[in-house]
Amino acid sequence: MNSDNSFIPSFPRRRESSKKPPRAADKNLALFAARGFFNRLDSRLRGNEGGFKAQPILLVALLSGCSMMPDYQRPVAPVPAAWPDTAKPGEVRATPDWQAYFPDPRLQALISAALQNNRDLRIATARIAEARAQYGIQQADRLPNVNLEAARNASLSPASTSFTGRPFQAQRYDVKVSLVSFELDFWGRVSSLNAAAKASYLSTEAAQRAFRLSLIAEVANAYLSSLELSERVQLASATVHGRAEMRELVVRRRDAGVSSELDALLSEGEYQAALADKANLQRQQAAAENLLALLVGEMPAQLPEGRSLDRQGITPDLIAGLPGEVLLQRPDVLAAEQRLIAANADIGAARAAFLPRISLTGSLGTASRQLSGLFGAGSDAWSFQPSLTLPLFDAGRNAANLDVAGARKVVAVAEYEKTLQQAFREVADLLSARDSLTEQHAAGQANARARQQRQLLVEARYQAGIANHLELLDAQRDAYAAAQGELQVRRAQLVAATQLYKALAGDTVR
Repeated sequence: MNSDNSFIPSFPRRRESSKKPPRAADKNLALFAARGFFNRLDSRLRGNEGGFKAQPILLVALLSGCSMMPDYQRPVAPVPAAWPDTAKPGEVRATPDWQAYFPDPRLQALISAALQNNRDLRIATARIAEARAQYGIQQADRLPNVNLEAARNASLSPASTSFTGRPFQAQRYDVKVSLVSFELDFWGRVSSLNAAAKASYLSTEAAQRAFRLSLIAEVANAYLSSLELSERVQLASATVHGRAEMRELVVRRRDAGVSSELDALLSEGEYQAALADKANLQRQQAAAENLLALLVGEMPAQLPEGRSLDRQGITPDLIAGLPGEVLLQRPDVLAAEQRLIAANADIGAARAAFLPRISLTGSLGTASRQLSGLFGAGSDAWSFQPSLTLPLFDAGRNAANLDVAGARKVVAVAEYEKTLQQAFREVADLLSARDSLTEQHAAGQANARARQQRQLLVEARYQAGIANHLELLDAQRDAYAAAQGELQVRRAQLVAATQLYKALAGDTVR
C-alpha cells in the first residue's frame, strides 16, 4: 500500500517524548507478523534435526510489503499554455541532428572533435559512470549476499584455566555458505533507496545530455564569433589600405596647394584610427580562437574549408507545438524532474525508518575437529539468526531525517518549476529574436549598400573638386560602420539560431 503526504505529520517530533507516538497499531501489527514469521521458521528448523534444508536461509525478498514512498505526481508546469504573441512558433517540425543543422564542414569537424576531446564532457561522462555504479551498489542491497567461507580455528587453554586441571587444546575446521545480514524489505525502505539511486543516475545522464547539447552550441557560437571577427579584420584591413591611399592623396594635394594642412591632419587621424580598430579586432579574434581551442580540447591537424557568415546555411525555422510539449523534452528539465523523483523516494526511506527492520543472517556447511572428517557423515552444521530492530528512542533522529527529506523535496519541486520557467523564457526570447534579427539583418544589408554607394559618389565628387574633405571622411566613416554593423547583426542572427536549437533540445530527443 502506498502512503500519501498526510503520513508525514503523524510521526513523533522532537520535544514530544511524553506523547504516545502515532502509528502504534502499525508497529504492533508489524511485531505480531514478525513474531509469527520467526516462530514458523523456528518450528521448521526444529523439525529438520536430522538434516537442515537450505530453503529458509536462501529465502529472499519475495514477500511484497508496504511502501512508505508517496505517490509521485509531476507538478503542474508554472508557465503559460501558449507562447507570447511576439514569439511566432511557426510550423511544427522535427528538430534535426546537429550535422544537418550546421552544414558548414569546418564547423562539423570542430564539433566532432569537441565531443571527443572536451575535458568537461569527459568529466560529465564519468559522472554518469559513477552514478550508474552507485545505482548498482544500491540495487545489490535488494538481493542477499551469499559468501563461501572456509576457516580453521585452533586454541590452547592452560591447565590453570581448565576444569580438568590439564591443558585443553581445541581445533575446528569449517566450510560453509553464509547469508550476510539480509534485510526483508517489508516497508519498502530498501526499494525506496533503490528508486532514489536510480533517479539520481537518470538525472546525471540527463545532465550529461544537457551538457553535450550546450557544448555543441558553445562550439558553434565560438566558431561564428571567430568567423565574424575574421571578416571584420579583413574589412578593417581594406579600410586601412584605402585610408592610407587617401592620406597620400591628401598630402600630395596639400603639397600642390589644393588641400589645406587641416585636411592632411584629418586624413592622418582617420588612418591611425583605422589601424587602432584593426588591432582591436585582431585581439578579439585571437581571444575567440583561443576559446574555440579550449572548447574543442584538441584541434584537429587538418580542417576542411569553412564557409563565410552569409553561406552558413543555418535556418532557425523550427519549433514543436505548445510549451508543455517542447519544454518537457529538454534534458535540463528531465534532470530536474529526476532529482525531484529521487527526493520523493527519500521520503519513503525516511518514513520506513520508524518501523521495525527485520534481518536474516545464517550459514549452512560442515564442521569437524579434523580436516579429514570435514565432509564425513554427521558433519553438517548450520546457524540461523533472524533479528528484529524496532526504534524506541533516538532523540528525534528519525523525525529530523524525515523533516530533512521533506524539505529537500520542497526544494526539488521549486528547482523543477524554476527550470521550467527559465526554459520557457529562453525559448520565448529566442523565438522573438529570430524574426526581429532577420528583419534587422535585412535592413542592415540595405543600409550598408546605401552607405557604400554614397561613399563612392562622394569620392568621385571629391576627385572632381566638388565635395570637400570633411564630407568625404563622413561618408567613409558611415560606410565602414554600416559594414561592420551588418557583420555583427548577421553573427547575432546565427547565434540566436544556434541557441534556439539548444533551447529546443536539439538532437537529444530521439
